[in-house]
Amino acid sequence: MNDGLFERTRATLAAAGLPQGDDFALRSSEKRFPDGAQYRVEIPSVEGPKVLSAVLEEAARLEVAIQRVSQGSGIFMLTDAEIREMARLGKQAQIEVSLFVGPRAGWDTGAQVVSSAGKNLGARLRGMDQVIYAVEDIRRACDLGIRSVLVADEGLLWLVNEMKKNGELPANLVQKVSVQMGASNPISVRWMEQLGAGTYNIPTDTSLPMLGAMRQAAVIPFDIYVEAPDDFGGFVRYYEAPEMVRVAAPVYVKLGLRNSPNIYPTGVHVENTAIALGRERVHRAALAVALLRQHYPAAAMSQPGADDLGIPEI
Repeated sequence: MNDGLFERTRATLAAAGLPQGDDFALRSSEKRFPDGAQYRVEIPSVEGPKVLSAVLEEAARLEVAIQRVSQGSGIFMLTDAEIREMARLGKQAQIEVSLFVGPRAGWDTGAQVVSSAGKNLGARLRGMDQVIYAVEDIRRACDLGIRSVLVADEGLLWLVNEMKKNGELPANLVQKVSVQMGASNPISVRWMEQLGAGTYNIPTDTSLPMLGAMRQAAVIPFDIYVEAPDDFGGFVRYYEAPEMVRVAAPVYVKLGLRNSPNIYPTGVHVENTAIALGRERVHRAALAVALLRQHYPAAAMSQPGADDLGIPEI
């Protein structure tokens, strides 16, 4: 970066406490999880209690610690009994169980989201009624013991944060922001934090210098795909994981899968596939953690049960 370029704009950014460019120096992050750790492991697409049970079984077999699982089909696609069982399993394992809020534009009747230029609207909430549906989805999950929800709409993010403040939702409810929100620069990520994000899923193609600049602007943990599903680019970035953790800590190392089907919304018709994908994601997690231990042995990893995790309450 040429420090003599665009001096007026860089000075404006500096005055606002923002990075003056992407961090090509790749400075080490001094920020940490509350327990002092630099990274945790997240297994996504854990679509129900049978998948969660398989994930936990595989994690025990491969001796890899998992701190969070997330689900993508939506709270409303699970019965009360299924949510209670996921909460029970999460509580027993002392891990966060994050469920995606169900309604979203991509499954609604609007046409813009299916157009070539409108696909970015897919996870947003379309209209005020859909916002109400989303809040009801969250209320139900919380009533059944869940303490982490996955959101992909700025308005819902703000509203849930306000409801936490006034006691309508649990104060310890974690708002995990989906990769589909798409905030891709330090200012946008800081805005997500100000709206109430508990963690933010960085876009899958973010470079290390971009990550470094985002970390300078925000305190919340970043969720980073080390391997991204095909419909999010299919990037396989295992050897970058040590630098991702060093530059962007605190980080949730997240394992998607290339060469695998999109199973949302899931159900019995794809249950065996979902279970197999869950097991393979744990295998991928073991690979990522092994590389981290080899190439960044000083990096501290959280253990299950950390106080700031959205561990279910039952």
